[in-house]
Amino acid sequence: MSISQLIYGFIHQAVDDQLLEAIDELYVRNRLLALFNQSEYRDEAESGDRRPLLDWLDDLVEYGVTHQIIDDTQSDRDILEASVMDLLMPKPSDLNHEFWHLYAENPEVATDYFYQLSKQSNYIKTREIAKNVAFTGETKYGNLQITINLSKPEKDPVEIAKAKSMPQVNYPKCALCMENEGYRGHINHAARQNHRIIRMDLDNGLYGFQYSPYLYYNEHSIFLSDKHEPMVIDLKCFDNLLEIIEIFPHYFVGSNADLPGVGGSILTHDHYQGGRQVFPMDQAEVIDVVAVNHHDEVECELLKWPMSVIRLRSADKDQLLDAANQILQAWRQYDDPDNDIYAETDQPHNTVTPIARRKGEQFELDLVLRNNRTTEELPLGIFHPHPDVHHIKKENIGLIEVMGLAILPPRLLAEVETIKQYLLGEVALDEVKVYHQTWAESLKADYADDVEVSDFIQQGIVKKFERVLEDAGVYKQTEQGLTGLKQFIESVDL
Repeated sequence: MSISQLIYGFIHQAVDDQLLEAIDELYVRNRLLALFNQSEYRDEAESGDRRPLLDWLDDLVEYGVTHQIIDDTQSDRDILEASVMDLLMPKPSDLNHEFWHLYAENPEVATDYFYQLSKQSNYIKTREIAKNVAFTGETKYGNLQITINLSKPEKDPVEIAKAKSMPQVNYPKCALCMENEGYRGHINHAARQNHRIIRMDLDNGLYGFQYSPYLYYNEHSIFLSDKHEPMVIDLKCFDNLLEIIEIFPHYFVGSNADLPGVGGSILTHDHYQGGRQVFPMDQAEVIDVVAVNHHDEVECELLKWPMSVIRLRSADKDQLLDAANQILQAWRQYDDPDNDIYAETDQPHNTVTPIARRKGEQFELDLVLRNNRTTEELPLGIFHPHPDVHHIKKENIGLIEVMGLAILPPRLLAEVETIKQYLLGEVALDEVKVYHQTWAESLKADYADDVEVSDFIQQGIVKKFERVLEDAGVYKQTEQGLTGLKQFIESVDL
């Protein structure tokens, strides 16, 4: 197709999808002509061909590659894609006006609008996300969820080499800074021209609300400070979480811990994650109700969960915040040598992963106890996945994993296929990756021919993730561990 045919098809599909008004057709046409180094549009190109908008986008990008407007690299393709889709996006001011206008009608209508727009604009990579492999499995703690993440494209060796030779650029300072809104991007920084952020004035400052481009769960949201400041778990953090679920009562919101080893991949920019999802931890069984003496409106429970969770619940926001802060301050300085817990050596070790949600008129706040102390034998952490499960999960256990959803690397898909062939007797053990061989032998010893082999391996992965979470739990679900957890919460004297 000619560039004029592609532009016509793209624009008219955008109008059909209600991403573009008819009055803006000429403007967008001319912006696309400029983007593709064209000075002329041919009317005879117009036809009745109708296809999904992203198919037209693919063809426009392919035109850019074949006509040497861009290099045939993933980063150049991403930049051109974002440049094209940006032409269909409202300005940040217009988007914010529309969002809060809809919010006044209904908060869910507002988030539905923003979520749909983020998908239609290809900011949320719906087609890539659809490639992910997801399954669940039963454990003694309830179902756990697994996602093998195939959505993020990996750079090829040429791009990696080019990226290393690029001069250092410190704008935006990180992937979460508000300066990403509309940023062109480059080989070392994602294209964000079609990216938009909703502004939220919280009591503690200005925050932005956006969706994650590679959703790990339904309506995966990010709430980020307008300042590039480190993450801190404190009373202000708890206050922000509760205020966010006041604004969006249909969402949960949580924060990664603020210490290396038990936090997320970005500790340098204050942010939270939320969304519209029920996680396995939400449905965990209550194993004990804690007596509360000084916060009459607060309930406190301990959960049957591999991580150590203290659940607080109250309709009184101030009492809930005070109780949560009291637990945090006590935990920051709490030692329990019998359970290998030391609050501080040459640096602080104790913190929490907090998660907030609404239950009717009540606020619910989970505090997951964390400790990042290391030893020579366990250099990544005592309460971190241990070496025998690194073949499945070696990275930090962050907010999403804490709640019972494992995000596993794409390499696992091909590796599992080889293990499947090994269980079926089609390949020898030495064909299996060395780091999986002990596990593969264990699976084979338990495998029965009447069981579907893929399901069997998936359940094996679930069991490994269960172990991963147990390793990360500071108080184990044993008599000794539960006694220690109860002694801690009783010492707080809520």
